Amino acid sequence: MNAKPLTQTLLLILSLPWALAPVTAGEPAGLQAGTAVVDITPDVFPMQLRSGPSSHVHDPLHVRAVAFRNGTGRAVIAVVDDIGVGREWTDEAKARVAERTGWDPARMLVAATHTHSAPRGGDSSPGRIAYQTRRLEGLVEALSQAIENLQPARVGFASDAEPSEVYNRRWFLKEGTMDKNPLGGYDQVRTNAPRQHLREPAGPTDAEVSVIDIRTRRGRALGLIANYALHYVGGIPRVIEEDGRSVGMASADYFGEFARIVPYRVGGSNPPEDFVAMMTNGASGDVNNIDFYSQRAPRAPFEQARIVAGKTADAAWRAVRQIESYDDNPVVAMLQREVAIPYRKPSEEDVQQARQLMELSPSERDRIHSRTTSVASNTLRYAESDMPESEHVLLQALRIGDQAVVTMPFEVLVEIGLEIKQKSPFPHTFLISLANGSYGYLPPPHQHELGGYETWLGTSRFAPHASVLLTEQLLEMLAELHPPVSTD
Repeated sequence: MNAKPLTQTLLLILSLPWALAPVTAGEPAGLQAGTAVVDITPDVFPMQLRSGPSSHVHDPLHVRAVAFRNGTGRAVIAVVDDIGVGREWTDEAKARVAERTGWDPARMLVAATHTHSAPRGGDSSPGRIAYQTRRLEGLVEALSQAIENLQPARVGFASDAEPSEVYNRRWFLKEGTMDKNPLGGYDQVRTNAPRQHLREPAGPTDAEVSVIDIRTRRGRALGLIANYALHYVGGIPRVIEEDGRSVGMASADYFGEFARIVPYRVGGSNPPEDFVAMMTNGASGDVNNIDFYSQRAPRAPFEQARIVAGKTADAAWRAVRQIESYDDNPVVAMLQREVAIPYRKPSEEDVQQARQLMELSPSERDRIHSRTTSVASNTLRYAESDMPESEHVLLQALRIGDQAVVTMPFEVLVEIGLEIKQKSPFPHTFLISLANGSYGYLPPPHQHELGGYETWLGTSRFAPHASVLLTEQLLEMLAELHPPVSTD
């Protein structure tokens, strides 16, 4: 499908060309950076985890933030230990930070790690309400403190690889082993299929561990931003209650463990107290930590999260050792665009099938597939005449010297991130998923054609060519941040 006519309808008002403006009188010259970390661990129980109500915490949850300023160029990045970040409450946080610091909300990037062991929404219990308040206030505080902690700094950029812990989870299967999808048909690929049914993966992986290493002007370690395309690890311990129930525990997963140990990799045996490390989630929508090729030895609870954190921390350390020079006067610039992308319209055939399925009893639907009720009801909802045609989502592109960072508010499939890296005009580029919103999976068009969990209506809600539209916008923004050098 030719997407050009649709791109003409996109709302692009918030692309800010003056982000590359020169330093003016009164603006400090040279890079300044600030860091902050705020604890948002739940303290009112029970909380609602993915596994059900719980009053147990395995390891703390945080918001980590790093701010950059050079002249008029400003950007602040915050990463929340959560499965996703909602647009409404992150916008509220940005507005409160703007009031406190004077910084433009368009210079604020907020993303989730995508830990699956943080408290969930969906109820109005005291524990949930208390956590929502604590999380919002923690985000405001982390962003504000990072800005208020600005000091003269310099940055370096590099990457290394850790291929042993990323596996594409979408697979073509051996003939005759594909189960029915939720609408009773057959997809060409399946997510997390049994090992004995596997034929070949339906997509690649991205093993790159990218780093932005931040130092004071005197060379003291101040912060590190990393990026790795891995969904999450899991394996969080469970607790047996007195009544025999097995309940989960809140955890930041490997993201939190990475942040805990990287200061020792980069800052030495006695790292600076203000050093903040964060792991951002790359294009990992179809990449997980299940070794589909061989049988992994059994792990103790949380052991695999520690293993992955250690390996990625080692890769970050190797990357830092590759940095030959640090820049104390990099361009700092940030653009954002509100982009309207069309919702997916289910086919008439799917609508008819969904209607028939919803006439069955819940147990009959479950015998077809555990997600039949969800997908069938979403199919009918998206076919309704009052369903909006599109929704606006926020994209951002950030430049810090030779490093570019782009964001999407989705669980982005890995091929999209690889394409942006390959086509970027910058020597270093990475994508942060689940930033400034959380709208489900974003597969490229050909993965939509293959079907599978990440493409089912509900887990993915936008038209199959949505990724093409968004990638085009981000590449335009990168080009705008990377003006050609005149040869005159």
